[in-house]
Formats: sequence, C-alpha cells, structure tokens
Amino acid sequence: MLWSGLMVTTATATESRRTLLVKAVERVSDSVVNIHSEKSSRDQAPAYGQVAARKINGMGTGIIIDERGYIVTNQHVVMDTDSLRVTLKNRSTFRAELISFDPKHDLAIIKINSSTPLPVAPMGTSTDIMLGETVIAIGNAFGYEHTITEGIVSAQGRDVEVNEKQGYKNLIQTDASINPGNSGGPLVNMDGEVVGINVAIRAGAQRIGFAIPIDDARVRIAKLLDIERLNYTWHGLVGRDLKTASDKMQLVVQSAKPDSPASQAGLQMGDVITKVGDQAVCDQADWERSLLGYNAGEKIDIYVMRDGKETPLALSLAAIPNAPPVAQRPKPVARSTTVARANNPDAVLPAMTPDEERVWRVLGLRLGPAPANKIQKVNDHFKGGLTVLEVRPDSPAVKERIYKGDILCGLHIWQTENFDNVMYVLNHTELTTFGPLKFFVIRDAKTLYGHMTVTSSESTQTVDQSATK
Repeated sequence: MLWSGLMVTTATATESRRTLLVKAVERVSDSVVNIHSEKSSRDQAPAYGQVAARKINGMGTGIIIDERGYIVTNQHVVMDTDSLRVTLKNRSTFRAELISFDPKHDLAIIKINSSTPLPVAPMGTSTDIMLGETVIAIGNAFGYEHTITEGIVSAQGRDVEVNEKQGYKNLIQTDASINPGNSGGPLVNMDGEVVGINVAIRAGAQRIGFAIPIDDARVRIAKLLDIERLNYTWHGLVGRDLKTASDKMQLVVQSAKPDSPASQAGLQMGDVITKVGDQAVCDQADWERSLLGYNAGEKIDIYVMRDGKETPLALSLAAIPNAPPVAQRPKPVARSTTVARANNPDAVLPAMTPDEERVWRVLGLRLGPAPANKIQKVNDHFKGGLTVLEVRPDSPAVKERIYKGDILCGLHIWQTENFDNVMYVLNHTELTTFGPLKFFVIRDAKTLYGHMTVTSSESTQTVDQSATK
C-alpha cells in the first residue's frame, strides 16, 4: 500500500536479531499471566474487618502450570482479595478463583476457565543454576503487563526476612530488575525454562531481587494440588523427586500404602512413574495435577519404568474416608480443557436441598462434614464443624473473607457441629437482632472469627431457582 509516497511493507526480523534471549522469551512468555486484584480497605487489621470503605487495586503475576487453567503465584498476591482477574498475553481476560495456598512458603494456586487449552510453562531445575548466569524476569511490573528484564544470578541460598510474620529460605538473588507487580512471575534461564518464582525485592536497594527456586516451589505445588484436598480422592503413593545425572527430575516410588489404590495397581519400590494417560510425569507436582478430575473407581492408565522397560499399569483412585457426599461437594474438575469454575455464574451447580439453597443465598456458603478430631486438635472448645465447599461471589461470606477449605465451627453464640445447627440459627426469630452475625472458622491450625451482615430480606425472600444453576 502507498502512504505519503512511500511503500509500506511488513517488517520481518532477521534471524541474527533472534538472540538466545529473544528465543527464551518467546518460549515462555505465553504461559505468563498478569493478575489484577481488588480488595476492600478496612478500618481494622484483623483477619475479618468491618464493612469496606473503599476498594484497593492490586497487581501481580502468575505462571500457567496446567492447560486447564491452574496458575501458580505468590500467596501475598491473591490473599484477602474480593475479586481476581487474570489477563493472558493475547489480552484475553478471565475471572479467577483461589484454589489453595501456603502462607509459610508464600505460594498459591488460582484457576481460570478457558475454552481452549492454555500454554504450560516449560519447567527447568534450580539445582544447576550458576553464579553469573543470565536470567530473565517477566511480570506485571508496576502494572506494565508482560515487562521483561534481564540480569544475572547474583547469589544463591539467601535467607530473607521481610517482616516479623514472613521470611524466606534458600532464595535465588538476581539483579534482573524486579518491581511491585512482578511477584509470582517466572525467573527464566536462557533455555526458556522457569528456574524460580519472583517473590521479593530489597527495599531501598537497586537491582537486588529474590526468587523461590523452582525445585523448592514444585514440592509445595504438589501439596497445593493434592487430590485429597481438591478432588476428595486418594492414591496412597509415597514417592520422592529424584534428580538424574543429567539434572532431569524423576518421580521414584518409595512405597505404596497398604490396601491403597497405588498398592492395588501394582506400584513397586524403585518404579519411575513416567506418564498418567497422555500426561508426562516428572515429579510429584505433575503426578497430582495429572490425577485431578478422575472420579473414584475410574480406571487410569499409568506407565512406569521398571527394570529398564516401560510397564503399563492400571490405577483406580478411591474416595477418601469421611469425604462429603457427591451431591454436597463441588463437581470434580473436568479433564477436558473446558473446566467449570465454582464462581462462574453460568456453571451448572450440583442440586441442593431447599435448606442448602437457603444457606447458599443468605450466607453464601455450601457446607459439608468435617472430622471432629481434626477440629479438636486445633481448638478443643469446638465439638465439630462443617467444611466450606464453595463460597458464593458477592455474598456476606466472601466479603468477610471466608474461603473454600475453612471449617465453620460457630454462628453467634452457638456451635455448628452439623447442618441442623446452621438452620437453627437462620430460622431463629431474632436473627436480624443479632447485629452482624458473628462466626468462627478454623483455618491452617488457627481459630479466626468475624462478623457477617445478614439482612432480613435475604433471610426471608423466596429462593430464585435460576440463581443456583
């Protein structure tokens, strides 16, 4: 085409410009996401505060670790937020839900729902990192999405204390510029592999940033993707991640618990698990994520290296003891690329009884049984409780930061040992006079409390069936 007398052509970069750094960025950048959060500014600092006065926007970065939309980031990026929004490199935007988190190691898993498979970040190893090696940081620096900075590995094994509540061990130090918003994003080597998760900077310093080594992070990711917690299923494998001479990771079977699915499948000590279905397995994080979405009793093809030969086996997961009935817990994650989200208003939810629908409408909670002995180990004052299976967006529960996985132990002055106890409170003639409804939850071996505002219209209005589908 002609413009101002000049011929406009499509520019094509010469191969000489496609340096190792450019190729490394191209390999990993599609699997890096930008995270935008919104939280309420509260007058008080406890775990559960007062009614929000204003909204505060936050930013961070995440790494896609599963094509179905599972993303790893820092816990401090996503905690205590009212809503999360994820933007991919192609500018597609999704609402996200918090799946699991590890405050001690500052890691969390969130999930988005995409109709197409998402690009998974290529994982490297942090054991062979060299001082002076070139590394790249990619992230949402100061809100400038997909910012790329380059530097070197300055040191290894750094212990960093951020404050009296948060410290880190064995961090990678780098001089690749890391800024607010980079948290949760990848530190990448020149092969385009993730070798760390950016987590902190040294305040007041220049080009001193820190990243969690990816090998350490993968151990924690395996626990965050634990199918017992997310899928209510059980495999019984005891394995360990082992580095080979070529620095490749392998998942080696140490043992199979007696009478477990792993034992019944024939897994033996020394087996190296290579695949679950079509999913390659390199470590325990791959093992757990590859089993997400399978129902108890469903046959799963797995492959192991045994005596130098690939051996096929069949594994069938079992339901964990005391698991909530299927009708009371979230629908298992689909293995297809279209995965239903708990906070997707268009997702089809499992059927609820009228009483369950009322709790969902009034409080914003879906509840299931919780083992009493687990509760009493934390606080022997409570005789029982109910596990939070889902939290409804824009509900009293979500506004007061109740999360999936919490155990509800009390409402007002009564304990909630079972569902009837919850209905007793909601049916109480003086419910609206209780003021903000006090509640008690157990989370991560701590007892927390707060207050939910429940209006009279919410507690008495007729249920709209369409709101629960």
